[in-house]
Amino acid sequence: MDGLERRWVGREELDGLCGERLDGVALEGLWAAGALDGLAAPCVAIVGTRVPSDEGRRRARRLAEALGRAGVAVVSGLALGIDGAAHEGALAAGAPTLGVLGGGHGHFFPPRHRELGGRIVAAGGAVVSPFAPEVAPQPWMFLARNGVIAALVDALVVVEAAARSGALNTAGHAADRGIPVLAFPGDVDRPKAAGCNALIRDGATLVRDAADVLAALPHVVPAFTPPATAPDDGTHGADPPAVRRIVAALADGARDAGSLADRLALPPAELLPLLTELEIDGRITTGPDGYALHRR
Repeated sequence: MDGLERRWVGREELDGLCGERLDGVALEGLWAAGALDGLAAPCVAIVGTRVPSDEGRRRARRLAEALGRAGVAVVSGLALGIDGAAHEGALAAGAPTLGVLGGGHGHFFPPRHRELGGRIVAAGGAVVSPFAPEVAPQPWMFLARNGVIAALVDALVVVEAAARSGALNTAGHAADRGIPVLAFPGDVDRPKAAGCNALIRDGATLVRDAADVLAALPHVVPAFTPPATAPDDGTHGADPPAVRRIVAALADGARDAGSLADRLALPPAELLPLLTELEIDGRITTGPDGYALHRR
């Protein structure tokens, strides 16, 4: 990151990218390395513990990848654990992702993710901070960073978090803003699921996959065309919203028509012709477990 150009992005430019998202937010601007174009798309924060379970890490990556392919920009805090997995998932989709630091760029923290930050910028995303490049991180700055994450997004997902977690602080900022807060449920006996379960108990939306997140967004997700080098999972830039939702729902695995109809709240008379068209186009296949994305 040390060799990358950083610039101050003032509030006027941020408002031009974020629209009404920053209304009521006291944010003068951000220091940024990379491109902020992703902020013009629907943005979702994916956050959670720094020490996740293997399943939590995989879940964060799968969710971010599916959202990226559906046209969403993923925002997170570049921390170890869930944050890093979310950024990696967005990169795997060839979609822009935005990392928010809890200190200046010149004191990149955690140092282990400096290389990840460089890849985010190289892939068309950005690493931003509310603090000047020379400012060394202090504990309170990460709480301020959490507020910035919540300010930049349309919805926030907590993948895995203990009862006392910085991710819950970020969720609190999001709830104060009135944007959707979603959480993956977990076993009540698992400490790393306690924070998510508490959020759901207190009114957060239970999330199972990317389709749940897309359904919670306050507006239609536009198409996103990944670079030619990005893996092809069957998404097309010109797809209508219903088709993108089907693809996102199948990103985690096969589903039968009935569960898809329930999942997407689409009547079978509308869903089945879309599935047939996708199968004819070779973008999905059918098998014993139902419909699945065709992996080329």
